[in-house]
Amino acid sequence: MAEVKRNYDATSRRERARQRRRDVVVAAQELFETDGFQATTISAIARRAGVSAESIYKGFGTKAALAKAVFDFVIAGDDEPVPLAERPEIQAIQDEPDVQRKLRLYVDGMIERQTRSARVQILIRDGRHSDDTLRETWQTLLDERLTGMTMFARHLLETGDLRPGITLDEVADVLWTYISVELYELLVLHRGWSPRRYGDHVAAAITTAICPPSV
Repeated sequence: MAEVKRNYDATSRRERARQRRRDVVVAAQELFETDGFQATTISAIARRAGVSAESIYKGFGTKAALAKAVFDFVIAGDDEPVPLAERPEIQAIQDEPDVQRKLRLYVDGMIERQTRSARVQILIRDGRHSDDTLRETWQTLLDERLTGMTMFARHLLETGDLRPGITLDEVADVLWTYISVELYELLVLHRGWSPRRYGDHVAAAITTAICPPSV
């Protein structure tokens, strides 16, 4: 009985710690997006989240690391400890036999992720010019995106249905470019395109770039 109690207590502690971390990330996102990265202090985040500033430094290390945690949270849409690559929507793309349909499924998910994460990405990207601590964070975002697109490019090449002679690097670069926050920023945030129109454009552009011409 005592063992069951200890296991329950440990699970309860982990859940409380996870909830506190989630509260900090959400508070940071809200303040970053309303006040900006530089103007937002760890103390302000702590007050909003109902925790101590010391606990934030202990849990995240730096404000830039907290910004990365905010990005990870919004890109996934939750704080479940499941990598994007292992989620059902990605498995559905893997299982889809038609390469153009694979691309459309990926773009549909990308639209949702961009809608959630674009403002945070832009904040990190632009903030690096005035705050050196964000330079490494932005580079990490770029590197992670390229890693993910290289994995997806390899999967697409393995279907045998891409344009003859196209290389892994070219496919990865096309994907990496077309899912960039800059394109979303220009077309959706500045030009007022709907997410659906934006998705149609991206899907068509990627398909044209890497797939054989339709007969």
